[in-house]
Amino acid sequence: MNLPDFMSYSNKFTNSGFVETISRIAKRAGAKLVYTALILYYTLQNDKVSVKDKAIIIGALGYLISPLDVIPDAIPIVGLGDDLAVLLYVLNKVYGNVSEEIKAKAKAKLSTWFDEDEIDEIKSVDEGKAEVE
Repeated sequence: MNLPDFMSYSNKFTNSGFVETISRIAKRAGAKLVYTALILYYTLQNDKVSVKDKAIIIGALGYLISPLDVIPDAIPIVGLGDDLAVLLYVLNKVYGNVSEEIKAKAKAKLSTWFDEDEIDEIKSVDEGKAEVE
């Protein structure tokens, strides 16, 4: 099986392109996945992040928006589980690059799509202990 060229999705990482893509799956994906994706997306925009870390972030975000997954996203409940696992793995790798400003920006965007009860599930991500449930 050939893996998709995730770099071909780089045009989705424009502010409007990525946010539009993530907004379409927001409610189905859940606050934890969306918050993790937003943190990685905003970290990608930081000039202080190494090229190596940016490459793995692009790979993870590319996997999220790619139509080809190990577990297809259309499968209820588990369909986005592999996407979340990849995002959390990468977030743990680059967590040292995540500032409080980035978290605040991601939370602000998240609050436009989710209510407070749904946002409560992101606490483990903020504590750096996030895992797939």
